Amino acid sequence: MAEQRVAPVYTSAGVRSGEVTLDPEVFGIEPNVAVMHQVVTAQLAAARSGTAKTKTRGEVRGGGRKPWRQKGLGRARHGSIRAPQWRGGGVVFGPHPRSYVQRTPKKMKRLALRSALSARAADEKVLIVDSFDWDTPKTKRAVALLEAMGVGGKALFVLGRGDRVAERSLRNLSRVRVIPVGQLNTYDVLWADAVVFTGETVEVAGGATSYDVADDDFVREDEAPESGALTDEGAEA
Repeated sequence: MAEQRVAPVYTSAGVRSGEVTLDPEVFGIEPNVAVMHQVVTAQLAAARSGTAKTKTRGEVRGGGRKPWRQKGLGRARHGSIRAPQWRGGGVVFGPHPRSYVQRTPKKMKRLALRSALSARAADEKVLIVDSFDWDTPKTKRAVALLEAMGVGGKALFVLGRGDRVAERSLRNLSRVRVIPVGQLNTYDVLWADAVVFTGETVEVAGGATSYDVADDDFVREDEAPESGALTDEGAEA
């Protein structure tokens, strides 16, 4: 049975202006710990690069000649100095490049996200900033906002389109993670001690996420966008 929960609302200056009733289907369900565990495990697995590589005896350079004749020397027979028992030889059962991605159903990921949001709401760790009216990026403003809201640990800010200035003000803080509402996921919610929404993003949280682990989530470093960066439309650059 979903429960009705409320969250405090603040202005961008950190002044409490009231409270809002949260969607019980997103913030008021009974958290499913098993599903959250499975989804977070899949996220962490998908983040692994999977590039570890060792050479087998067939890939190690050299060793094409038999080191000594088969019989007559009183020594063990060998066919190559690149066999695994030799120094400099190949590796047996070593790691090879692979993908660690675990496919999980979309309904399961949605349930895990709502369970995580409900857990944070039950602990009164869901906060709302009505809107960001900051005209220029200033980290000092972000620090003052966190202090005014009483957020002392790690904070996840869920921003929407048009919050580019807020994102640039928050991204330099080591204990703050900024994410577009369309990329909201279970791991980031559980990572944070407090989850901060805007008046816009709290309305669509839990139902508008487009997060889905895929091979193209992980790009080469020379192609990777700046972490957490938002375009003017509010999507990742």
